[in-house]
Amino acid sequence: MTENIKVVANNRKASFEYFLLEKFEAGLVLQGSEIKSIRAGQMSIQEAYVDIPNGQEAWLVEAHIAPYEQAGKYFNHEPKRRRRLLLHKKQIREMWNDIRIKGMTVVPTRVYLKDGRAKIEIAIAKGKKAYDKRATIAKRDDARNQERTSRVR
Repeated sequence: MTENIKVVANNRKASFEYFLLEKFEAGLVLQGSEIKSIRAGQMSIQEAYVDIPNGQEAWLVEAHIAPYEQAGKYFNHEPKRRRRLLLHKKQIREMWNDIRIKGMTVVPTRVYLKDGRAKIEIAIAKGKKAYDKRATIAKRDDARNQERTSRVR
């Protein structure tokens, strides 16, 4: 069985700012104009995060979905509204415990369309310190220099 996946939005900053420990796939509860905007590629998750206020539900906060122009002003959506995530209770409980006890955070890493449905990949993450970020930059620069020298030869 082949999966039909089209990536709509990536959060490239997440892997630089955090150590991504465990990833989950979640569904999104959307309005009609929101899914049309997502299919058109009009979504950003750069400032977004996942909030689990009571340990029962997970919400996507600060994700920007641009208004769908053909929807008109009455049927359109608010661009930065909170959106509910569809996850199993066990997954939500696991994330809630990691946030509460271990001081982790949950960040969205990418949004994609899978068989016509909008899905979001979220990760339990631990914040990087400044020296960890410098090590990541140094590693990336070394790899880039090795690639450059191998191309010249």
